[in-house]
Order: sequence, then structure tokens, then C-alpha cells
Amino acid sequence: MKKPVAEFIGTFTLVFIACGAAIFAGSQIGLAGISLAFGLALIGMAYGIGPISGCHINPAVSVGVFVSGRMSAGEMVMYIIAQIAGAMVATLALSVIAAGATDGNFAANAMQGDFSIASGFVFEAIATFLFVVVILGATQNGAPTAVAGVAIGLMLVAIHLIGIPITNTSVNPARSIGPALFQGGEAMSQLWLFIAAPVLGAIAAGMLFRTGLLEADNS
Repeated sequence: MKKPVAEFIGTFTLVFIACGAAIFAGSQIGLAGISLAFGLALIGMAYGIGPISGCHINPAVSVGVFVSGRMSAGEMVMYIIAQIAGAMVATLALSVIAAGATDGNFAANAMQGDFSIASGFVFEAIATFLFVVVILGATQNGAPTAVAGVAIGLMLVAIHLIGIPITNTSVNPARSIGPALFQGGEAMSQLWLFIAAPVLGAIAAGMLFRTGLLEADNS
């Protein structure tokens, strides 16, 4: 049970810290601050639970790892259940803390401004693809894995810098599911996008590693 417990705690931390930053301090720290909150939370967990579970804390990442051939289907399912549960409990904790002090905003994902559903789908699929490529590449044999957490965290910061104005940035179905359940409205009606697009991008990244196209030659 160590791995699912680690994934639960890791995903809880990501949603609690990063979505909490957006909910309670977004007007003070702005887009850059929220982006850093996501990246720093991931970096912290990468070193906190990475040695136990690999710190996926994201169903799309687990799907990509499975497709690449690095984990079994059964283990992937356990990871995803733990990740979604962690995100839901984290959002519940944020709702208790908020206790009516906010306008019902839980930093959920939905299309922003005048961007279309198609725009959001394309962004989320491409951003998740790039994110999972960095994760699989930085953790493969021969890579300097001691600093993998930093590289992955900084990539998540970069993705949020471009993605917050488009979709509020998901690239993580668990991070989308938890807040959507509490915020409702467009967050729920568009939730399919934030599950389907990241999973599609993750599958594409995983296939590149499974076929060996992005696997390092360590011979």
C-alpha cells in the first residue's frame, strides 16, 4: 500500500498548495506566483515521495508511464484511484478553510476568455504530451535522475505560464476532477476535456518511449 498512499499524499499536496494559492492568494501573487506554486509543490513531492512511488500525482502521467511499458495496468489503476481521491480530499479541505470566504472559486479548469473548446483541447493535449516527455526522459536509464524533480517542476511552471489564460491549466485529470466537483457549472460540463486531452497527450508521449524513439542509447 505504500505506493497508493504516497500518490494520495502527493496529489493532495499539489492541489492543496497550488489550487490553494490560486484561491486565497491569486490576486496578490498573480499568474507567475500561481505557476510557481504548482511547480514548487511538485518539486517538493518529487523528493518527498519520489523514492516510493515515482511521484506521478497525475493520472495522465500514470497512463503515460503504463503505455511506455514501465508499470503494470493494475498498478496504474491503483495510482489513478489514489490520485483522484487525494485531489478530492484536498479540495474538501480547501472548502472547509474557505468556509464562505470566497465566491465559490476552487481554481477549477474551464475555458478562459474567448478561447474555444477546440483551443483548450489542443493546448491540453500538447502541453501534457510535452510534460510527460520531460518526465519519461528525465527518469529513464542514463538520465541525471537526481535533478529530475527540478526539471519536471520547472516544466510544470512553464506550462502554467502559458496555460492559465487558456484553460486555467490542467494537464492533470485529478487536479481537474477535485475542484470541478466543488465548483460545478462550466467546470463540470467541460470536465471531459480535462480528462480526455491530457490522457491523449500522455498516450502519445508514452508510445514514443515504448517504441524506443526517445529512449536513450546506453549501450
